[in-house]
Amino acid sequence: MAQDLHSDYEAELAEFRLAYSRTGCAVATALVACGVGLDLIFYPSQAWQLGVVRGLCTLALLFALVLLHRPGAVQQARELTLAWLVLPQVMITWMIYATQGAESPYVFGLSLALYAAGIIMPIGFLQSVGLGVFTCAAYILAGLAHDQTLVAPPALIGNTLFLLFSVAISAGCTFYNERARMRLFALQHEVSEKNASLQSTNQALAQIKGMMMQQEKMAALGTLSAGLLHEVNNPVNYSMMALNMALMDPAVAASADLKESLTDAKDGMLRVQNIVTDLKTFAYQKPGGDGERIFLFEKALRSALRLTGFELKGVAIDTQLPLDTHVRGDEPAVIGVLVNLLGNAALALHKAAQRRPGLVPQIGVRAERQGARLFVHVRDNGTGIAPENLERVFEPFFTTREVGQGLGLGLAVCYAIVQRHGGLLTVASEEGAWTEFSFDLALATADAATEPGAVPAATPPPPTPLGAPAGAVPA
Repeated sequence: MAQDLHSDYEAELAEFRLAYSRTGCAVATALVACGVGLDLIFYPSQAWQLGVVRGLCTLALLFALVLLHRPGAVQQARELTLAWLVLPQVMITWMIYATQGAESPYVFGLSLALYAAGIIMPIGFLQSVGLGVFTCAAYILAGLAHDQTLVAPPALIGNTLFLLFSVAISAGCTFYNERARMRLFALQHEVSEKNASLQSTNQALAQIKGMMMQQEKMAALGTLSAGLLHEVNNPVNYSMMALNMALMDPAVAASADLKESLTDAKDGMLRVQNIVTDLKTFAYQKPGGDGERIFLFEKALRSALRLTGFELKGVAIDTQLPLDTHVRGDEPAVIGVLVNLLGNAALALHKAAQRRPGLVPQIGVRAERQGARLFVHVRDNGTGIAPENLERVFEPFFTTREVGQGLGLGLAVCYAIVQRHGGLLTVASEEGAWTEFSFDLALATADAATEPGAVPAATPPPPTPLGAPAGAVPA
């Protein structure tokens, strides 16, 4: 963990180091060029000679500045920084040799460069110490070469001690600056991780809140449907008995119109019974092991189609199911998923019909057995989903509907339900053309599901929707 943090720190510091190195190199170039004024004041007789050396150093610094601005310079920022820091030191030590040796006032320029490198430039501790040792050694050699002696004069010794003090201060500043930057980076990294954790927690809380709200709605719907079943079934049963008796009357058999009317009334009563029963099945979920019950997916689909019959009015429904659709899971929850997907498809088709006159609204429900799973695909030829919204459709509270027409919880709850069944709800779409949702359920014949305590096999990915580009988008 610490090694990864240090690697991240070095990667982030590279840009910071490069920016400071560019600025420092530009400042050093200007200071070296402006030092001509010092030459004219201290050594007017040697000004031309010193000016030539300053010019060469300025050109070298400008070349280093160009290198620092080329692409990929961030990888060589440390080496280039040390290189241009050495250039002024070399120039100053030559001026010390060419002027008064150890007594030359240019020795203060060496100290100034050391302070600037240690306090301002983001170089490492070892680089700072190395630059200081190089500066002291160059100064000593320049002083001894000027006096042409191996015995160090007092001025050389004193100024060398002064430079060593500067090296110590510079290295100390570099060390503590490096530690401060590292601590600041570690703190920023920790804050970033905390923010990511809080964001994840907030998303989890939003999902829990959405599911709790959905459970409350389902509980209220279950209570309502139970009351409806009790209150409506009795008059419906009476009506059914009366209709059956009426249909057996000889007068009804003699009148085709009357018999047709009574038959239509009977069909209407049967539909009322089916809707109330489906509503209760969809809304009411018993605690316990109902999530592992075996049920017929085809029957669940028929219930969902009846519950969404009003929304699907005028929509052509095409179903392609295998012979055996027995699956294992929570039938009411699966009906809820189908109702949500069919309702969303119907809404998209109604919008598309307004935008594209002559459109024939269609919804295709296709299921296929693959291994131990039943893969279900619900496809419509409606408005499709915009690319920027495709990866957000399963987020809680995300909706493209107008205010008051939905909370944006339906698909989030559907995703959680399918995930609870060991599957994955995915979506693929082409804006303005079609949308297809796919999910998978465990087949009732799967051996892993029939063994108590057995770990289910890995869920295979859902197949690519027909006519869709490869790669459905998960939540």
